[in-house]
Amino acid sequence: MSESADGGRGVRVVALSWVDNAGISRVKAVPVHRLEHADRWGVGMAPVFDTFLVDDSRAGGPGFDGPVGDLRLRPDLTRLTPLGAQPGWAWAPADRYGQDGTPYEGCQRSFARRMSREAEARGIELRMGFETEWTVEEDPRSAPALSGRSGPGPAYGLARLAGCGPYLLDIGDVLADQRIDLLQIHPEYETGQYEVSTAPESPVDAADTAVLVRHSVRALSVRHGLLSSFAPLTTPSGAGNGGHLHLSPWRSGSNLLHGGTGPYGMTREGEAFLAGILEHLPALTAIGCPSPASYLRLIPCRWAGAYQCWGRENREAALRLVTGPHAAADSANAEVKCFDQAANPYLVVGAVIAAGLAGVEEGLRLPSEYTADPASAPPAMLERLRVRRLPDTLTASIGHLEKSALLRRAMGDRLLDAVLAVRRAEDKLFAGRTAAEIVEATRRRF
Repeated sequence: MSESADGGRGVRVVALSWVDNAGISRVKAVPVHRLEHADRWGVGMAPVFDTFLVDDSRAGGPGFDGPVGDLRLRPDLTRLTPLGAQPGWAWAPADRYGQDGTPYEGCQRSFARRMSREAEARGIELRMGFETEWTVEEDPRSAPALSGRSGPGPAYGLARLAGCGPYLLDIGDVLADQRIDLLQIHPEYETGQYEVSTAPESPVDAADTAVLVRHSVRALSVRHGLLSSFAPLTTPSGAGNGGHLHLSPWRSGSNLLHGGTGPYGMTREGEAFLAGILEHLPALTAIGCPSPASYLRLIPCRWAGAYQCWGRENREAALRLVTGPHAAADSANAEVKCFDQAANPYLVVGAVIAAGLAGVEEGLRLPSEYTADPASAPPAMLERLRVRRLPDTLTASIGHLEKSALLRRAMGDRLLDAVLAVRRAEDKLFAGRTAAEIVEATRRRF
């Protein structure tokens, strides 16, 4: 890495990261003088990581758990970023390749890129962005921290800035220094909970940014004497941390969710894209809500999007349409509310694109909009309107994913079978545990 590449900040080591099927960001690191070699030849990494679980045990299975074989991690240097919260370090996301240099069929980032290119081949450009929610608490191993950064206060309370203001300023400064376009940063609902929203990007860039934002927040939290968690739930009675995905499909520079004759001005193609996502949401929950802890968060009346329905600005719908200001075509987007940050963001964007493209190909139409809280409606009415609860356990979502011919075609056998192996193993791992035990076992893993 040249001085111009690292901004003259003395980067000495580069972290090469990927995200496994349990949603854990893994890493290998190389000294900066070896970066060119890593870019050309890659860094060795065993394929056994395909079936690592959240607790670092392994699901195993034929073709996944043997001691023989190796892959190559190759950094994407277009995203090489000096880490402002960790002087001397830089970060780059990595793709996985076989020893012969061919793309590895189990690589999640390659899957996201492949689906993005498939959309582009059909003339559709996707713009995506994640909301990042996290909670912090004082690290008992650190010196006493400034009061108020993890303490109680009103939800979204201005008063909380008196304690957490310096912490959020540092986060904003680091993200800006890393060329991340920050849209919002503020205290959230729960005690010690915060949220960052970033600008829309291409699907792979959006997933990369989600990984980088989370790591930057973790590192800055440590510097502030705080422990951060992006887990779906950090206390059994809490609202939890979402990983909402915002998206808009575009064609020839025009937003397909604006300027048409469909609901709220959607074009027919834009509506079909959203209808495909809505249609396949039960299977998508196994991708975007991958942990047993996810289903402790995904419950009605928590704004988690627990019902398979859509609605304009309906925060209880799994698919929320955000029309934005009337004249602002760029701002119209859809939010998938049911997902959380236990999910691998590359799997999320790839699977969502696959579902949306299927909707376009089949010419799907959205069902009637639901304009209230589904939890307050009689079950017979919801059934008549085709408004159903999304899977309420990991077991149920696995069943939908197993039956999804669409996601098997899109992901390929190697990737989907590894995902299913991890989901089944984690379902078994946490079987019979109480909510409190699941929360405690997972809240420090994400």
